[in-house]
Amino acid sequence: MKLICLFVALTASAQVPATDGRWDTTQGTRYSFPMPHARTKPEWEQRRAHLKRQVQAAAGLLPMPQRGLVKATIFGKLERAGYTIEKVYLETLPGYYLGGNLYRPRGREGKFPAVLTPHGHWKNGRLEHTELASIPGRSINLARQGYVVFAYDMVGYNDTKQTPHAFGTDREHLWNFHPFALQTWNSLRVADFLASLADVDPSRLAMTGASGGGTQTFILAAIDERIGVDVPVNMISASMQGGSPCENAPGLRHDVTNVEIGALMAPRPMLLVAATGDWTKNVPLLEFPVIRQIYSLYDATSRVEAVQFDSPHNYHQRSREAMYTFFSKHVLHRDTGPVAEQPFTVEKPEDMLVFSGRELPAGAATYEGVFQAWKNATAVPQPSREALRHALSVEWPGQVESHRVGDRVRLSRSGKGDLVRGIYRDGTGAPALIVHAGGAEAARNEEAVTGRPALWIDVWGTGESKGSRDTKTNHFYTFHRTDAQNRVQDILTALAWLRTQHRQTVELIGLGEAALWTLFAAAADEEALRLRADWSAFDGSEQAFEKRFFVPGILRAGGLRAAIALTEGKR
Repeated sequence: MKLICLFVALTASAQVPATDGRWDTTQGTRYSFPMPHARTKPEWEQRRAHLKRQVQAAAGLLPMPQRGLVKATIFGKLERAGYTIEKVYLETLPGYYLGGNLYRPRGREGKFPAVLTPHGHWKNGRLEHTELASIPGRSINLARQGYVVFAYDMVGYNDTKQTPHAFGTDREHLWNFHPFALQTWNSLRVADFLASLADVDPSRLAMTGASGGGTQTFILAAIDERIGVDVPVNMISASMQGGSPCENAPGLRHDVTNVEIGALMAPRPMLLVAATGDWTKNVPLLEFPVIRQIYSLYDATSRVEAVQFDSPHNYHQRSREAMYTFFSKHVLHRDTGPVAEQPFTVEKPEDMLVFSGRELPAGAATYEGVFQAWKNATAVPQPSREALRHALSVEWPGQVESHRVGDRVRLSRSGKGDLVRGIYRDGTGAPALIVHAGGAEAARNEEAVTGRPALWIDVWGTGESKGSRDTKTNHFYTFHRTDAQNRVQDILTALAWLRTQHRQTVELIGLGEAALWTLFAAAADEEALRLRADWSAFDGSEQAFEKRFFVPGILRAGGLRAAIALTEGKR
């Protein structure tokens, strides 16, 4: 499906820019992004569908892997007044274990709603108990109120230490293997686990967490419609997008911020909890009105609320009580006013930790084994153009602006600020687009295409398209595209313009190293074209992609095999 971006932050000029805005690398985790605006429900629905797939792709979940019943081991029950606590470990990948605690109501029967509760970046993980945050406190209170609650680890915390919390080399990123992906997968499997319990009503799943746990909350809600109610705490902001590797996957925030991702919850009920002492200080006046406007497209403004406390970064008692009250109204359907937190007693760590005094199960995977299990679980059975396009982070332009002076042409996608320079010659017959790693002049010198309409272009980083970027800055590819991604986009932009000039099938010619770029552009392009390129020197290995065509997630999307299959009939 062709993607036409109709969701804009600012009114865009239709003029071709003098310089390529993609060389500007100021966007990052601490950049203050302009607020978007959804004009109509159809526009937002189109944008929503794209963003859901973008989040899935960044998490390595496009297409979604097959999921059977999650293997769970539950033991060590503690019986307390009004609730019980059990130790749990889930085998979310073969040989990989996620630890947590299951809190259940005691002395009641029936099927209960369930709450996923990730902890965030607190020192003690899911056992954190301070004035500013108590994961046991909220779990105990929710269980007493009638919810089954699962408090589970971030990767690298408490019981879940087969990987560190921060990891991900370029090689691993080719497969979308990084903390964001593994945590999102774990959260998805937690939802599967809770939905499978005999005492849980699978139609009533809710989720809440603060800080990094807030990120996990709105990310899972964005891609899993089973999360019927969510409360992300102290996280959704236009000026801070999350500082941890577990919140910053390559490709996650290409042309999007947490505000839009959080709004994917609409029209399901959501409460934003903010604080005056962190990056959510502007939520009541800035971020919340934008999200509320999106809810208004569904006539659902009564389902979204925001509350702010004069406090530093937290999930303290007042924030928890706001969550209890919201859950009571929208999950239990008891609109009886504020729900106060009741006193609770925190257990000793050794009585809560799954692997306290015991080893991991026999055959537990090493770090490299977890990586291999991830590759096996996410292997693509059939080539998918959608998955490949999302890995490449490209779009078919809705409109291409152009400016011509003699045989020189400058192209730009409307509203994007990018720039593609080229040399254009008119003629008769089938038009040709020629790409060379040396740029337009080198392409013209090597491939004349006598008498036919022809466009030779300087794709990103070639010819006159030069610049510099510090790609080693934190989470650079979360916000910015790689060289390979920009090159493929430039080819698609040029193809779109050339097709407006001629109604015949375009021949796409890739010369030398550019053969690889044109192959992937042809694979991403849905239209008919003829491809002439020799990529035989590229073997499609991890090392080859890392050095010559670095695109996070490209091997998860099928790599060279998928590109060749998707261009069948174009060669």
